[in-house]
Amino acid sequence: MKPTLLVLAAGMGSRYGGLKQMDGVGPCGETIIDYSIFDAVQAGFGKVVYIVRESFREQFESTVREKYRNVKCTDGKALEFQFVTQELDKIPQGFPVNPERVKPWGTAHAVQMAKDVIKEPFAVINGDDYYGKDSFHILADWLRSHENTEGVFSIVGFALENTLSESGGVSRGICSYDSEMRLTDVVEHLNIFREDDGVIRGDNSSDGKRVGIHGADLCSMNMWGFTPDYFEKSDRIFENFLRENSNELKKEYYIPFAVDCMIKEGDAECEVLSTPSHWFGVTFKEDRPAVVAKFQELADNNTYPSPLYEK
Repeated sequence: MKPTLLVLAAGMGSRYGGLKQMDGVGPCGETIIDYSIFDAVQAGFGKVVYIVRESFREQFESTVREKYRNVKCTDGKALEFQFVTQELDKIPQGFPVNPERVKPWGTAHAVQMAKDVIKEPFAVINGDDYYGKDSFHILADWLRSHENTEGVFSIVGFALENTLSESGGVSRGICSYDSEMRLTDVVEHLNIFREDDGVIRGDNSSDGKRVGIHGADLCSMNMWGFTPDYFEKSDRIFENFLRENSNELKKEYYIPFAVDCMIKEGDAECEVLSTPSHWFGVTFKEDRPAVVAKFQELADNNTYPSPLYEK
C-alpha cells in the first residue's frame, strides 16, 4: 500500500502578498512544494492530491503536470495526481451563508474536498511549509502500518525551537499528550519568539497572557496522518459546526478542532509522532531570503540534487 499526500494549497498567502505556493525559492527555481513532493516520493507515497482554488486551478495543474511528468515512485510507477477545489459554497445543503463572507471554511473543510478521491491512508501538509525528509519517512511508516485500522490518527510534532521565524512572532499549537504519546489537546499560542533574555514566550490564545514555552515542546505544523474513516467523522462534525457558525464572517473549521472533537467524543485517538526535522517556511516576506539560503545550503551539501527534477 502506498499512502497519499494531500497538499493544502488553496491559501493565497495574504501576509506574503501573492501565491507563495508557486514562488521559486530553490537554487533552480524550485518551490517549497517541490521539495515536499520529492521527500514524499522517497518515503514511498504514491499519489498527490492538491486542494486549490478554482481561480488558479488551471495554471497550477498545468505547472504541476509539466514539472513532475518524469517523477517515478519507489516501485517505478508514475506518480499519480488529483486536483480538487475548495470554495465557500462547497458545504452541505440547507445551511445559509452570510452573503458578505469571502473566505472558505478553513483547513478541515479543505480536507473534506478530497473525500471522493482518497480511499487509502493519507497525510495532510501545508503547501508552503518545509517539513524535512525524516518527517515524511516517519509519517509514511505510520500510514503503512495503519492500512486496515479505523479511529486512530496521527500528528507529527516538531520541537518548537525548530519552527521559529527569524522575522517575527509566529503562531503555534502546542501539543499536550499522555504517557503513551496520545494527543490530549492542542493549545494555540500567538506571537511566539525568543526574547532578549533567551526565553521563548508566546501569548496564550485563551487568556492572552504571555507565557514561557520550552523549546523542546512539540507543536503542530499541520502535518497529519489519517485513515479514510476520518472523512465520515469530519463530515458530521462540520455539519454541527455549520449549525452554529454558517452565518459567521470569519469562523473557520480547522483540523485541530475536528480532531479534538473526535477525541473528546471517544470517536478517535491521535498519536503524536516526534520528528527531529527543522521546519522552515515563508510566513513573512522577510523570511524569503533565509529560506532561499537554506535550500542553497541543502543543495550544496548534496541533501538534494540540483536541479531537483529533470526537465
